[in-house]
Amino acid sequence: MKTKTLKFTLMLILTIAIAACEQQADTPAPIERTHMDENISPADDFFRYVNNGWLEANPMTDEYSRYGAFEEVSKLNDQQLNELITTIQKDKVAPHGSNRQKIRDFFNSAMDTVSIEQAGFTPLIPFIERINAIDDKGELPAEIGQLHAMGVRPLFGFFAAQDRKNVEMNIASFSQGGLGMTDRDYYLRDDARTVEIRTAYKDFVTKLFSLVGYPDDAAHAAMEAVMEIETRLAAASMTRVELRNREATYNKMSMDELRSLAPAFDWEVYTNAIGVQIDELNVSQPVFAGEVSELMEEFPLEHWRTYLKWNLLRSNASYLSSEFDQASFDFYGKVLRGTQAQRERWKRAISTLNSALGEAVGEEYVALYFPAEAKARMEKLVDYLRVAFSQRIDKLEWMSDETKEKAQEKLQTINVKIGYPDTWRDYSMMEIKNQPYVLNSFEANRFGFERNMEKIGQPVDRNEWFMSPQTVNAYYSPTLNEIVFPAGILQPPFFFMHGDDAVNFGAIGMVIGHEMTHGFDDQGRKFAADGNMVDWWTAEDAEGFEARAAVLRNQYDNYVFLDTVNLIGKLTIGENIADLGGLTISYQALQNKLEKDGHPGLIDGFTPEQRYFIAYAQVWRNHIREQELRRQISEGPHPPGEARVNGIVYNLQAFYDAFGLDAAGGRFIAPEDRAKIW
Repeated sequence: MKTKTLKFTLMLILTIAIAACEQQADTPAPIERTHMDENISPADDFFRYVNNGWLEANPMTDEYSRYGAFEEVSKLNDQQLNELITTIQKDKVAPHGSNRQKIRDFFNSAMDTVSIEQAGFTPLIPFIERINAIDDKGELPAEIGQLHAMGVRPLFGFFAAQDRKNVEMNIASFSQGGLGMTDRDYYLRDDARTVEIRTAYKDFVTKLFSLVGYPDDAAHAAMEAVMEIETRLAAASMTRVELRNREATYNKMSMDELRSLAPAFDWEVYTNAIGVQIDELNVSQPVFAGEVSELMEEFPLEHWRTYLKWNLLRSNASYLSSEFDQASFDFYGKVLRGTQAQRERWKRAISTLNSALGEAVGEEYVALYFPAEAKARMEKLVDYLRVAFSQRIDKLEWMSDETKEKAQEKLQTINVKIGYPDTWRDYSMMEIKNQPYVLNSFEANRFGFERNMEKIGQPVDRNEWFMSPQTVNAYYSPTLNEIVFPAGILQPPFFFMHGDDAVNFGAIGMVIGHEMTHGFDDQGRKFAADGNMVDWWTAEDAEGFEARAAVLRNQYDNYVFLDTVNLIGKLTIGENIADLGGLTISYQALQNKLEKDGHPGLIDGFTPEQRYFIAYAQVWRNHIREQELRRQISEGPHPPGEARVNGIVYNLQAFYDAFGLDAAGGRFIAPEDRAKIW
């Protein structure tokens, strides 16, 4: 046994070493001039000046609705994860209950298309029969609770979250939900594109009911029942702009108050079904909760049985046989996003596996692909960004010393997490085995739901991560006052382990600054250093901030795509403030670093300042289909990549200076009209 263990250890070390060498050898150059188009003036379109060569050389394939830097890194991660999972699949001796056994069996169930095709929708039959057996509306809350525990989310969302005004504790939370389309406006607007989407959705609903044996007339009637309920829910839902208001969505109340607000829904039956007892909760949308009660009284039981079966089918179509899977893709992929073909099945299986067992996969991923020196360099970058942000705050002319002091306190207490968690999640209570894919999905959802429910009324775990290490993204949490950078994003073109400072400050440095700035954007600024939602601004400073944010909001309101489609400044303002702040702060950090180490001069014909802005622009390079562009604009909150570049850089004097630009440029903004906040 010892000999076998030693051999395995040596092989693992060799594998890691080879992987590290290959990764370094294959690392692209930080700035590749072939990716640029120097026939385009940076004064007219900096996005295309930097990215046009890449866009022409990397046409979007059918499996994407958007393809850019994020998708490039995700594709690399998928390849790495596939190699890792292939190794795990060969580990036949992994003991039952181990993470490796769960990863292996979950992935195998997802890839067993023969069994999936043979089964059709039969794994769902016991749950359909359970819904059909409901003979009284009083039983509906219990069934909704059971469905929620399975990862099916009819009617509303119910979960544990930090209490925004008592952030050391978790509180039960109610939120609007229950819609099959991804935005309320798809049910309510009557423009041509919305009508097209709504018509396709009706066809999708009808199709799935037909696939489970409903005759044509019955399938059509089922669709009408679903649309009646969902349209009413949509009308009672907050808009995406309204949802951004953290104060409007904080409505703490007792269970007795909720019962008075929504008396026709039996909350005690529901909470018993999900196994929790609560005294108080946050009702994010009280109007919606009241509508839930009214709908329970108004619609007949048969409508509710139909609606619950629809939620069961819709939520799990991609785990069933190909005709269900294809019907789901035809609507959510083709109609909503313009994607022409599904991704290869193994890629989709990895995506689902990452959702189900993210940290179990991530623990092995970082051991192979995330070197300790990458974390160390990131930590130094964060230090430079924090110092630069502090300097910017000190120099603000529009902010009082009183507010500056509290801003500095918040900045200095931002917690930083890089790469992966210190303690890995325990999956011992998740039972994955050789069973249909959809049932393994249910089990993963049950585990996640119960784990979340256990947090209600308990202290907050500040060590928890809300993204797996292999995720190509980052986030800021206002209630935790922390920024988090998973290992997955710390790769080119975001992070170059051996790249020059200018490129790293322009790419991942800007991302660091972006996430820091979220703590001071139009909503993040409402949270104090300890994470509690309190107003720490003087009235004059708050007015000054809003006036400066309005300049940026108006700029984005007037940013046009497809000739007639304007961005929604109120929807994207948080991300826009974070982009403007992140780029400003990271540039200051770069200047601090150059002052300390000395100016390196030209590299590849560009100054450090030019390389800084080029690196920023290239992380937002992407193709995007018209359908996905329209969806992104309407649903937000991030503007398209082009707008994240051109909408920001022309506000910065440092950008004009770096490229020697003057007022003759096509996108020149007069100094007095520029947005300047942090």
